[in-house]
Amino acid sequence: MKKTILMRGMKVLNVAASIALFAFGWYGYYASGRYPGLTESGMLICAFYAILLVIMRRVYNAYDVGGSRVSELIYSLSLSDVIVSGIVYVVASVSGVALLNPLPLLGIVVLQGIWNAVWSLAANKVYFRIHKAKKTVIIYEEDNDLKKLEEIKYFSSKFDVQKYMKNPVDDIHAIIREIEGYDVVFVAGIPATLRNGIVKYCVEQNVQGYIAPHVGDVIMAGATYMQMFSVPLVRVRRSQPSPEYLFIKRAFDIFVSLIGIIVTSPVMLVTAIAIMAYDHGPALYKQVRLTKDGREFKILKFRSMRVNAEKDGVARLASAHDDRITPVGHFIRACRLDELPQLFNILKGDMTIVGPRPERPEIAAQYEEEMPAFNLRLQVKAGLTGFAQVEGRYNTTPYDKLQMDLMYINSMSVSEDLRLMFATVKILFIKDSTEGIADGQVTASVAVENGKNVSTIK
Repeated sequence: MKKTILMRGMKVLNVAASIALFAFGWYGYYASGRYPGLTESGMLICAFYAILLVIMRRVYNAYDVGGSRVSELIYSLSLSDVIVSGIVYVVASVSGVALLNPLPLLGIVVLQGIWNAVWSLAANKVYFRIHKAKKTVIIYEEDNDLKKLEEIKYFSSKFDVQKYMKNPVDDIHAIIREIEGYDVVFVAGIPATLRNGIVKYCVEQNVQGYIAPHVGDVIMAGATYMQMFSVPLVRVRRSQPSPEYLFIKRAFDIFVSLIGIIVTSPVMLVTAIAIMAYDHGPALYKQVRLTKDGREFKILKFRSMRVNAEKDGVARLASAHDDRITPVGHFIRACRLDELPQLFNILKGDMTIVGPRPERPEIAAQYEEEMPAFNLRLQVKAGLTGFAQVEGRYNTTPYDKLQMDLMYINSMSVSEDLRLMFATVKILFIKDSTEGIADGQVTASVAVENGKNVSTIK
């Protein structure tokens, strides 16, 4: 308890200091009489800033001390400062009926960035001084299950992995004897009966348990608990969002896509000219994708690959070192500029801002051969960004992306859509989120071998 209070105190100190720096700069310059319209609203502006800052820190998980690298903490904290300051600047300029001088606000952001760096280093040091690495055991079925947890090697200061148990015996009592004395248990891929027994043991013995869920678990997590026939039951059914939510979502899509098209039109014009100037090919390309209930539509993207990139007739995703991508294409993919034309798909109604990314019919069919539940993603309209894009990577396995998409479908709401929209800004500058699949693969689960498709999912 003392450790928790100490870390929470440090988090409160960070956000309080950030708010204080903003208030000092705001009252020292903007509310000092230079802008009469803002003199009386200083307290209101600072309160608005504080509320937005707390919300953004949660959206970007900016206080994940011990779970994120120091650089990630600094990035998340500073990004939230930049976005909140930008929002306050726009609101204050409108309410003050004058375009404010942005330099003092930029100075505040720089000071906050320095403070965030100092705080992150200190918080990380304190955390690992009071939290020693926990004795950890990993229980898994196959090598692919262990691969899901391979990033644990980056958290050796938090998890001291001392034992690996592959394909454990079908005896929960024997497994419990093997894991007694460990502080943390990771479980991936083992049968549900054994997994449930381990979960029960972890709760009883106050052991931290981390479980990689199956698709069925994710579906059940979104079920409705109810009482019927004098017994507790859970009801599962196809996603049925309320009419009010669907109306707000569609209105929001129209508004955001229109604003986005207007604001980014100069960028889209320059991008189109650069693509055509390089190889004299078309700037845009259309590709058939799937949206709600399996309906096909033609997605619009800026062309990042050479013309006739799939002349061999094989539908494939971009790989890590794909020679089909042009120099201009590498740049626009890195900056996500190739996705901008999808704003027109959203305006038309084929897509939405937040939802599962649309797949090509050929690739979706390949995935469904391995995972029949893959078509459950089509319960809702395809999106420009989504849970799998924010929490995963370009080459995250289709199975894991499916689970992430189902998690979103289970929790669809206006607040969740807004959270994912703002969280998308964070990944725009993270290279891992744009990495291609491994060379030689056509999808994230299928490779090419001697001209034939070979499954990589076991």
